[in-house]
Amino acid sequence: MTVAADQDPAPKIVGAVVNAISILRYLAQLGEPAGVAVIARSSGVSVSTCFNILRTLAAERLVDFDAAEKTYRIGMGVLEFSVPLLGSNQADLIRPELQRLSSEHKSLICLWLITENERVVLVDRISPARTVRVDMSHGSRLPASIGAVGRCYAAHMNFPPAELQKRFEKLQWQNPPDYAAYVAEIEQARTNGYAFDFGQLFIGLEIAASLVSDATGKARLGISGINITGQLQRKETERLALDLRDSADWISEALFGVGRGLRQAARRDAAQAAERRR
Repeated sequence: MTVAADQDPAPKIVGAVVNAISILRYLAQLGEPAGVAVIARSSGVSVSTCFNILRTLAAERLVDFDAAEKTYRIGMGVLEFSVPLLGSNQADLIRPELQRLSSEHKSLICLWLITENERVVLVDRISPARTVRVDMSHGSRLPASIGAVGRCYAAHMNFPPAELQKRFEKLQWQNPPDYAAYVAEIEQARTNGYAFDFGQLFIGLEIAASLVSDATGKARLGISGINITGQLQRKETERLALDLRDSADWISEALFGVGRGLRQAARRDAAQAAERRR
């Protein structure tokens, strides 16, 4: 049996390419010049390897080298790769990642736009290749604080208790959760970076979700994975949630310039704060 190159179950990862990307990513996030030793330590690359990669990247104008200061910074050459994407619809850029999520987790993957009037609007969806599957209409609208995406949104906004309860009382669920449980799940979402909805927003559906934010801290997009109850085992749903969170981190970084480490640090801070309250 012949396996196509893009279906290789164990593709070979080229270490030199991974190291070069790590260096470029670090310099892009740093936003200022740095020496080889600092770059090597921060990107996890040996000094000698880092030096050789930086020298190659400088020759290709992907980094700029200051001979006087012996420092490197991200170069204008990287714009060559981004120009074709400028002006592209964000949903079009994200769609390949939605397709990957749907294929790997056999789930309906939905991309939600969070509007200024605190609604979420379905702007894209990818259905799995199942004989029986759930679907949602493009353009569907929901309150921003409902469901799995809503728990993530409420965690992100950190509403005062009185405001949160006021919002909760206006939400319309098919199988409403207990308010105390809803609050606890929001706290868990703040710590984990993802949330679940098991048959509460829509009876018979299990949903996992995470949130994409921009560099100002504004919530921009929600990503959810939806299945008919029982189609995935609980561990599979948890793996879906983790993958959604990782994708949300990556999209926040790639589209909106949010350092992945910053989002991870925020979750650690939330976990420590939750532990102190116990």
